[in-house]
Amino acid sequence: MEKLDTAQFRFDGRKKFKTDVPTTSALLYTDAADHTRQMDALSARMDQAQNRMHADEHYGLLVLFQAMDAGGKDSSIRHVFRGVNPSRFKMAAFKKPSEEDQKHDFLWRFWQELPERGYIGVFNRTYYEEVLAMRVHPERLEKQYIPKELLPKDTETLWKQRFGDIVHFEDYLHRNGFPIVKLYLHVAKEEQGKRLIARLNDPEKQWKLSESDLEEREFWPEYLRAYEDTINATATEQNPWYVIPSDDRPNQQLIIAHILTELLEALPTTFPETDSGEAQKLIRKIEKQDK
Repeated sequence: MEKLDTAQFRFDGRKKFKTDVPTTSALLYTDAADHTRQMDALSARMDQAQNRMHADEHYGLLVLFQAMDAGGKDSSIRHVFRGVNPSRFKMAAFKKPSEEDQKHDFLWRFWQELPERGYIGVFNRTYYEEVLAMRVHPERLEKQYIPKELLPKDTETLWKQRFGDIVHFEDYLHRNGFPIVKLYLHVAKEEQGKRLIARLNDPEKQWKLSESDLEEREFWPEYLRAYEDTINATATEQNPWYVIPSDDRPNQQLIIAHILTELLEALPTTFPETDSGEAQKLIRKIEKQDK
């Protein structure tokens, strides 16, 4: 397997992200069989690295998936983590906040789903919705019960405040042994349209799409502007964003798998030291039990 330069997808604050970056990249696979072979190899490496992280009990990993509708979040999660031990894997999908969620601070419901040490945690949609969807629809702020006297007079100041809150939150997690991988699945509007039409032509997937989803699509330019500002404001060296060209789903999955495998393998984790003498003692005990 050729080594992929994953740095080309990384934004850590040293360069500006523009939403006109390509939504396609050179294909990493030749056909379906080659794609499966590569994914299997990366899955095995990821599982081994995560097994070491679990045994070490010092680090955990949080993976964030953000994308426009039909960007490939579900399929990527399903394929990329297929080889990971499910007993050490935690996935949380976030929809519209509930009434209970609204009565807490905007990060509260995400705190509840953070992974423990030794685990991989995945957020399907994330707290970044609070500076993306909320920015496109600022009228939704009224449902958050924030005291009016504490709200800035202009919303741009509010978004900057929330960017700062998020960066501090992520820095806090990093300092406590929980690095964060932030993935923005970058898909072209035309490709998204094809995927939405395919959903509507599939009786088993029609339920995923409604008139309100298409109304939301009218705000495409506003969402792109919000993504650009958000990524540039929250990309740091410790907690960078990875912008994944996502028009080709199999390629998207391979890129993500490469990124996560490299990061897991780079964590300074080790298997606990073992006492060979103690192991032999236990072996003899088992053999004695079986007589």
